[in-house]
Amino acid sequence: MYIKRLIKRELQKALSMFPAVLVTGPRQSGKTTFLLHEFGKSYQYVNMEDPIERNFAQSDPNGFLDRFEDKAVILDEIQYVPEMFSYIKIRIDRNRNKMGKWLFTGSQQFSLMKNITESLAGRIAIFELLPFSILEYKKQNIKDAIWNSFFPEPCIYPAKRDLWIRSYIQTYIERDVRQLLNIKDLHAFETFLGLCATYNGQVFNASQLSKKCGVSVPTIKSWASILEASYLCFFLQPYYKNYGKRLIKSPKLYFLDPAIVCELTRQPDADAAISGAMAGSLFEELIINETVKLFTMLERRRDIFFWRSHDGLEVDLIIQIGEKLCPIEIKLTSTPLEGHLKSLEKFKVLAGKDAAKEGVLVCRVNETIKLPYNNMAIPWFKFSEWVRNLLS
Repeated sequence: MYIKRLIKRELQKALSMFPAVLVTGPRQSGKTTFLLHEFGKSYQYVNMEDPIERNFAQSDPNGFLDRFEDKAVILDEIQYVPEMFSYIKIRIDRNRNKMGKWLFTGSQQFSLMKNITESLAGRIAIFELLPFSILEYKKQNIKDAIWNSFFPEPCIYPAKRDLWIRSYIQTYIERDVRQLLNIKDLHAFETFLGLCATYNGQVFNASQLSKKCGVSVPTIKSWASILEASYLCFFLQPYYKNYGKRLIKSPKLYFLDPAIVCELTRQPDADAAISGAMAGSLFEELIINETVKLFTMLERRRDIFFWRSHDGLEVDLIIQIGEKLCPIEIKLTSTPLEGHLKSLEKFKVLAGKDAAKEGVLVCRVNETIKLPYNNMAIPWFKFSEWVRNLLS
C-alpha cells in the first residue's frame, strides 16, 4: 500500500533546477519507498547499505560511477560512502546543465551534512521526509493519532505497532547512537532518553537531566544534539522579542512521534495514553509535529516558536507569517471556555501590531467555532489543512 507524499511537487521542481537532490530524514520515514515509487522507472537504484556495492564504491569510486554515465541514479543511504561526494562533484562540474541526475537518500544529519556542505554546496537541493502528516494519512480518532504512530509501517499496519516501536527504539540506541557518538555508558543514555520522554513538551533543562543521569551538563547537551541530529527529537525555540516581560529563553524538547513517547513512558494502551498524566503533552506534541511537517513539506523556513514569561504567561505555539505572529493554544478539551483564551488575549495585547488579529485554540471540537475576542477553535484533524492554507 503506497501513500502519496506531499513533498513530491517541491522535489520535482528541484530536480529540474539542481544536478543533485538529497532526501534526508529519520530512519523508516519512507524515503526509499517514496523515491522508488515516484522515480524508480526513470532512475537506476543502488542501496549503499549493500556491502558489495559499498566496497565497490570505496575501492574504485570512478569505476562505480562510470556505470551511471548516461543514466540518472538513486543512491540510497549515501552516508555510508561519504568519500563519493568529491567524485560526484567532479562529474557534476563537467556538465552543470545536466539537472536531476543524482538523487540521494540519507538518515544521519551530522556527517552527511558536513560532507555535502564541503563538497556539493550550490549543486544540491536538500529535502527532509518526515513521518506522515495528517494530510497524507488521516487518523480516525485522537487515540489512533497518538498511539499508532505516523511512521509508515505501524501507521498503515497497526497490528505491527508494539513490536515495531520497541524495535525502532532499540535499533536507534544500538545503531545510530553508537555511530554518531561513542557513548560508553549506554545505560545512562537510555535513562536520559526515558527522562526526555517524560519531560516531552517541557523546557529543556540540561542541569536537571545532568543530576538525574549522573553525567556532566556538556554531556547532556551533546546527547541532546544527537537526538536532534538523528531525527528522534527536535527543539522548539522561544520567541525572544521582549514585550515588557522577562522571558524564558531555553527551547522546548519534543519527540518526532507520539508513539515513541508512549513506549518510553510505558503507557499500557491507547486509552491510558489519552486519559493519563501524559495526555496533554502528547496532544501538544501531535499538533507541534504537524506544524513542523507542514513547514518541511512546503519547503518553508520554520518560523515557529513558543512564548513564555516568568510570571506564567504562555502561548504553546506561535507561527510567524511575514511580520505577523499568530498565537495558538493547544488544549485537550472538547469544550472551549473563555479561560482557554486568556494567554491568547494577553499575548495579542502585549504584541500589539505584531500579533495577528485572530488567535487560535486547537482542541477536540468537531467543527471550527468562532470564539469571543476575535479567536476561533479549530478541530485537531483540520489543523494541518489550516496551516497549509496559512502558508500558501
